[in-house]
Amino acid sequence: MRSLYLALALCLSALFALPASAETAAEIVARNAAAIEKPSRQTIGPVIAELAASGDAQAAAILEAWGDKRLGQRKADGAFFIIAKSADGWALTDLAGADAGTAAKGDIAELKPNAGVRGLIATALVQFTLSDPDRAKRVAALESIAKDPKPEALEPLSASVAGEDDPVLRAQKERLVGLLTIRFGATSQARVAAIESFGRDPALDLRAALNPLVATTRIAFAGEPPAGANIARELKPGRDLTEAEAYDLLVAANLAPARLTVDEARHALAANLKDGAVGGVPLADLSRQEARDRAYNALEAAGTVPPAATDAEVAAAVAAHRFAEAYAEPDAAVTAAAAAALGRIGTAVGAMQAADLALDALSLASIYFLAAIGLAITFGVMRVINMAHGEFIMMGAYTGYVVQLWITNYTLSIIVALPLAFAVTFAAGVAMERLVIRHLYKRPLETLLATFGISIALQQLAKNIFGTQARPLTAPAWLDGAWVVNDVIAISYIRIAIFALALVFLAFFLWLMKRTRLGLEVRAVTQNPAMAASMGIDPDRINMLTFGIGSGIAGIAGVAIGLFAKVTSELGSDYIVQSFMTVVVGGVGNIWGTLAGAALIGLMQKGIEWFNPSNTLAAQTYMILFIILFIQFRPRGIIALKGRAAGD
Repeated sequence: MRSLYLALALCLSALFALPASAETAAEIVARNAAAIEKPSRQTIGPVIAELAASGDAQAAAILEAWGDKRLGQRKADGAFFIIAKSADGWALTDLAGADAGTAAKGDIAELKPNAGVRGLIATALVQFTLSDPDRAKRVAALESIAKDPKPEALEPLSASVAGEDDPVLRAQKERLVGLLTIRFGATSQARVAAIESFGRDPALDLRAALNPLVATTRIAFAGEPPAGANIARELKPGRDLTEAEAYDLLVAANLAPARLTVDEARHALAANLKDGAVGGVPLADLSRQEARDRAYNALEAAGTVPPAATDAEVAAAVAAHRFAEAYAEPDAAVTAAAAAALGRIGTAVGAMQAADLALDALSLASIYFLAAIGLAITFGVMRVINMAHGEFIMMGAYTGYVVQLWITNYTLSIIVALPLAFAVTFAAGVAMERLVIRHLYKRPLETLLATFGISIALQQLAKNIFGTQARPLTAPAWLDGAWVVNDVIAISYIRIAIFALALVFLAFFLWLMKRTRLGLEVRAVTQNPAMAASMGIDPDRINMLTFGIGSGIAGIAGVAIGLFAKVTSELGSDYIVQSFMTVVVGGVGNIWGTLAGAALIGLMQKGIEWFNPSNTLAAQTYMILFIILFIQFRPRGIIALKGRAAGD
């Protein structure tokens, strides 16, 4: 259907196009010699347009030479030539393309158009390159038309579609023909057909073409609307606009004199005071506004002061006129089609914005899930409030940075950094558990204070080693850019990679807990440590390994987060609060609960930011308030875990 509409638009445009000039390009140049000798944007525009529309194959060469300052005029007879430097002065080529010999340098006046004229020439040359054998030139021509659409480009662009053998460029040309037809089509039917051919297309270029068609301005008139006015709606003073706004419209339309201000009235009356009266009104009566207005009207009738409106006259003038919003586009059929199309597109864009918001929320949820999964393991199994968990994320990010100092291949460096970050933070987690945590089991408050102190110490250590400036952790080139569905939906490749990494760790954790002996022992210790110990399981060893694994996963999360966030000593602090919120909301110690909590928090944060995009701090505040309310009704989280972490 869209192809049918485009074909109809092309046919109608061709049917109503003006016939090409019968003159040759050389004859057009000779006839407009005076304008070409001293060109300006205003005077030379029609000449350039006439050359472009001449149909002469030499027109492109003449315009190109003119734009490149290679067009000269012989001083003896005023003849024009395409010139090139030679040993004797200038090598001449006449405007028909034939060799015209040589000339001394002093015999030829070089034509040097200014930047404005060269811009007009460049625009005119576009139509000649639309069918150029060089694909790059055709692409450049399309880009030039798209950046600066002009009505004269429609006909040559339409004519070039049939001969385009590149399917990609052909589709671009057809789309550009439709966009130009919407704005510059010869008939209302062609423009409406072009609008309808795009359907619900949400692209920005289409909306940029449609929005000016439904733009309105306020107008004032007496009686019937002006001829040709496309009225969108009538405005009522006092409801749709104030009396002052209405009168300003009357003044702008020269339907009423300017309003008389208090200062102007005072100065006018004072300047015309004679024999104790102004305009026949005694000075003693001028304390009343009605008398002052009467005096000014008398002066106005005598021609002493310029016409101006008093308050009463303003009210009367507003009441005697009508006001409306009128479309800038005079064709009612076109504005109706454009409004309907924008309505359809608005619905489609709303759905796509919701999808884009969901993708952003999913991306953020995957980041929170990666940051919180290690905390869910340690908190769920050991009931340790580890405030240094964020610093393990920071250590992982710095590990990735150090690896990139030694391995400059970013893809290889990331492959090496992921397991190395796990090893470094696993070792740090085991050391922390052996040296501090194991002495504080069943004392959560002291654990919180101890790990908070360790957190501060690790941050300061990072500052001493790496400094306070942010360090780069560069993503590989294949992660640059974004997956763009259309002008509304897009998500960066780094976010997609982090989402994939979160799925990998979800699968790894499920395999570890369900398919390995370590997972069986961890679940046993989680449910009942005393019974697990009686069955030959060492709870102390399980606690150590569990804390190490949770810390190692935090290190890997740090590498992933560092690819798009600044790597500083405070990196972990930016995610520790969200990590705890994710674990608490989802359900302590439950991987599915952590996943659900991350999804809920990611969706809520993006939703709140969508309502108030300029204030991300407000989103954090509302999130915390929500969680406080949430845990009042469901203190064990979305998916509660039975066992030691649940308070059994």
